[in-house]
Amino acid sequence: MRKVLITAALALAPVLAQPVLAAEPAAPAAAKLSVETTDLGTLLDDAGSKAVLAKHIPDLIANEQISMARGMTLKQLQGFAGDALTDAKLAAIQADLDKLHSH
Repeated sequence: MRKVLITAALALAPVLAQPVLAAEPAAPAAAKLSVETTDLGTLLDDAGSKAVLAKHIPDLIANEQISMARGMTLKQLQGFAGDALTDAKLAAIQADLDKLHSH
């Protein structure tokens, strides 16, 4: 009897080891764009947020070295470009980013 159970268990092992497929989750809502959590690359790759950046910090995003900062958030970048990215400037950018997906 024991041998039969072991044989049955080994025969079913590949079937039982397969992951259970759950129903596909609903598509996530568009992620909120944030000066604190969204990296600069994501902001630059999105036409709407790039327009917001062009409005508020045109010289910064036109800089030829901006590609080196694509992995940083604007809040992180503030430490290197504080004169261009003041708290007030970040707040204004955030307000405009919030308007992009509020319709």
